[in-house]
Amino acid sequence: MRNRILYRALLGGVLLLVLAACSDQPTLSPLPADAVILAFGDSLTEGVGANKEQSYPALLATLTGRRVINAGISGEESDAGLARLPELLATWQPDLVILGHGGNDFLRQRDRNQTQANLAQMIALAREQGSEVVLLGIPRPGLLVRTHSLYDALADERKVSLQANAISEILSDKALKSDHIHPNAQGYRQLAEAIKRLLRQAGALSPG
Repeated sequence: MRNRILYRALLGGVLLLVLAACSDQPTLSPLPADAVILAFGDSLTEGVGANKEQSYPALLATLTGRRVINAGISGEESDAGLARLPELLATWQPDLVILGHGGNDFLRQRDRNQTQANLAQMIALAREQGSEVVLLGIPRPGLLVRTHSLYDALADERKVSLQANAISEILSDKALKSDHIHPNAQGYRQLAEAIKRLLRQAGALSPG
C-alpha cells in the first residue's frame, strides 16, 4: 500500500512537470497576500460602460483578495500611456502589472509598429521596477471581433503571460456589451474571472 501511494505521488509530480513544460504561458511568482496589482490601460480598464465598482480591477480585487489599483484612462493612446506609466510604477511599486492598452491606437489608425514598440517599452519599464506583467489582448476594429495579432507577437517576443481572447469573446456577445467597444457589468465580471484563471494557471495564485 505504501509503495502504491508513493508511486501515485511521484506520477502526479511528473504529470505536473509535463503540463508545465507544455504550457505556452510563462510562469509568474506567487502573489503574497499584501501584493499590489496595477491594472494599467484605457477605458476597458477604467470600466467605461459600468459603475466604478463593476470595473474589472474592482472585481479582480474581490476575486483575488489582493489590492488592485485601477489606472485606466478613457481615450488614452499608447504613447500617452508610456509617458504616464513610470510615475505610477514609482508610486505603487506593484508586484504585478496587468497591461491592457492599444485599442485607441487601432481606432485612430496609428502605426502598428509604433504601438507594439510602445507596449514593449511599457513591459520593459515594469520589469525594470521589479514588476511582473500580464498582457491583455485587445481587439482590432472590424466586422469580426478578433484580438489584434500584435499581442501574440509581443507575448512571444517578450515572454509575458497573455490573456489573449477574453475581451474579444466578451465584445462578440451583445449580452455582455454596453456599446460596440465596451463591456457591461456582466462582461467586466467575465474579464476579471478570466484574468483570475490565468493568474492561477501561471502560478501567481494558489489553486484553492
